Amino acid sequence: MNSNTAAATSTPRPAPGSPFKRVLLKLSGESLGTGGQSGLDPIEIDEIAKQVKDALATGVQMAIVVGGGNFIRGAQLSKIGHIHQATADYMGMLATIINGLALREALKAVGVDSRVMSAIEVKAVAEPFIRQRALRHMEKKRVVIMVAGTGNPFCTTDTCAALRALELDCQVILKATKVDGIYSADPRKDPTATRFDRISFRDAMVKNLKVMDMTAFAMCQERDLPIVVFDFKPNGNIRRVVEGASIGTIVSS
Repeated sequence: MNSNTAAATSTPRPAPGSPFKRVLLKLSGESLGTGGQSGLDPIEIDEIAKQVKDALATGVQMAIVVGGGNFIRGAQLSKIGHIHQATADYMGMLATIINGLALREALKAVGVDSRVMSAIEVKAVAEPFIRQRALRHMEKKRVVIMVAGTGNPFCTTDTCAALRALELDCQVILKATKVDGIYSADPRKDPTATRFDRISFRDAMVKNLKVMDMTAFAMCQERDLPIVVFDFKPNGNIRRVVEGASIGTIVSS
């Protein structure tokens, strides 16, 4: 890639059907499973793949970071056995690779070209994450699925999402959840909880809202990278949020 092309990728223009040119979609591991149970649910994965395809029809470029909580949560695992948290976190990274491969196959089945890029070396199943290569894939209309987090223990996949979004010059992080935004408390436990349409990074951190970890919030705040927290379950919601619809909660400066 020559220097002129590289410069062009750092200032992407919005896609025709979206206020964004390039977005990062953050999927939890649980979103690929069923009802909090361990493992993968092919039906859920296929539905996500169809929604991603629909969103791509707007012309937007997309990177995806997947979690691994449907198999392993390193921080929790390290508390219940003789497993150091660093080892448990590496086990969690391997879980994200499983999820990324499953998502790639589901995207392939609906006609979406994608590449799995890993922060740790697994040459048999994924490319290494290289920034310029990832940008080139997206320019070619491929979805880039990023796995293994940052490649470092003690870092969550939320932190990975913030880091990769900044590296790849994404205009927004779309955090897909099973709740329609950020609430003052857990709405499943507290019927008086109120939903925020918009909240600042500072307030989200002061209120200790458990949507993304504090490191991810701080990184996004420093670079003024907005986050949209939304419910991805209703069919078409990924496309709606890509198109700039007022769903979910916007976290910004």
